[in-house]
Amino acid sequence: MDARPLANPQAVPGGSQRPEGGPPGADELARHYTRFRVSERLLLTGHSHQAWPDVAFDAQQRAWLDAAELVDEKWERASQVAERVRDGWRTLLGDPGAVIALGQSTHELVLRFLSALPLRERPRLVTTDGEFHTLRRQLDRLAEEGIELVRVAARPARTAAERVAGAVDDRTAAALLSSVLYETAEIVPHLDAVARACARHGAELLVDAYHHLNVVPFDAGRLGLETAFVTGGGYKYCQLGEGNGFLRIPPDRDDLRPVITGWFGEFDELGEARAPGEVRYGRGASRWAGATYDPTAHYRAAAVFDFFAEQGLTPERLRAVSRRQVGLLHALCEERLDGRARAPGVEGAGGLEGVAGFLALEVRDAAGVQRRLRALGALSDHRGDVLRLGPAPYLTDAQLEEAVAKLAKVVR
Repeated sequence: MDARPLANPQAVPGGSQRPEGGPPGADELARHYTRFRVSERLLLTGHSHQAWPDVAFDAQQRAWLDAAELVDEKWERASQVAERVRDGWRTLLGDPGAVIALGQSTHELVLRFLSALPLRERPRLVTTDGEFHTLRRQLDRLAEEGIELVRVAARPARTAAERVAGAVDDRTAAALLSSVLYETAEIVPHLDAVARACARHGAELLVDAYHHLNVVPFDAGRLGLETAFVTGGGYKYCQLGEGNGFLRIPPDRDDLRPVITGWFGEFDELGEARAPGEVRYGRGASRWAGATYDPTAHYRAAAVFDFFAEQGLTPERLRAVSRRQVGLLHALCEERLDGRARAPGVEGAGGLEGVAGFLALEVRDAAGVQRRLRALGALSDHRGDVLRLGPAPYLTDAQLEEAVAKLAKVVR
């Protein structure tokens, strides 16, 4: 696999057929996902686990073959592959010079972030009640140990950032919130207000962009998040699979000393003499590093980033495809479900422009609806009383229509 830079073609609409000079339509794109059989199944789990293109399978085998050929010298190759993955994240973040720490999961990286905070001096964390379990559970557990946890309402999403910003004070170590709500797909605007409040009070800001990246364009500078930590991963819209978490570190933050790091965190210092008990750190991303890891996921991720570039699937184009697909699902549900479901995200966010990559439907017995849909061959998921339908660029309009027809049968 070569290290050519990621492309940045112009945006195009979605659809089943390839527009002239544009990226592939769904029918053509599906041919690159034969092992996931996307043309044979109704995979409406695109907001949770999108299919992997076939190049990921080839890359996973390449990782094994490199290990067999190079043995312990494979780490130089693995380091090169990891840097290509960092470049992929930099592109999606709109931050070509970003310092990117990699981890097996966002939880692993959030722990490192939390361990760098001065919680003895500033024992207060601010978040929302709409965070994914990675943050929700860990912050609740810290609250059990005496950390003051302020949890503001996530909805309405259009004013969530204002509420978080208003809760930050001089005792706050960090504010932690999502740029897209995982339950309803609502985009949280005005994150720059939280960044300014954190800067004013000397607190850190962590933004969870997992449901944002590669389905809604993200630009750290334009969003006013130059000084923010940003985390996310490849399991959802990026199609990278497991083991591909990242943490974007703001510029010039070598003042922080995360407690939970591994020996890779001082890898560049291993040959230097040190005093007994002295803990050293590398610079940049290395000070946030863990320890020996399985590089297979990075081989897969690098190949998929290349694939997206070759197909012209930029965030702008993917946003156009997603917005049209979510709009189609919403229109079909309004037409065929006879009022038995409502879309709180679309209604609460002021239309399709305010939601990201899936359609959230409040429906009676969402767990049972999901189960019966699965029995009919349409895969989705639910959160509480919300059924989530997640399209993907390799699904055709006909597949979306078939899925809603099955849903109508179930809810009746």
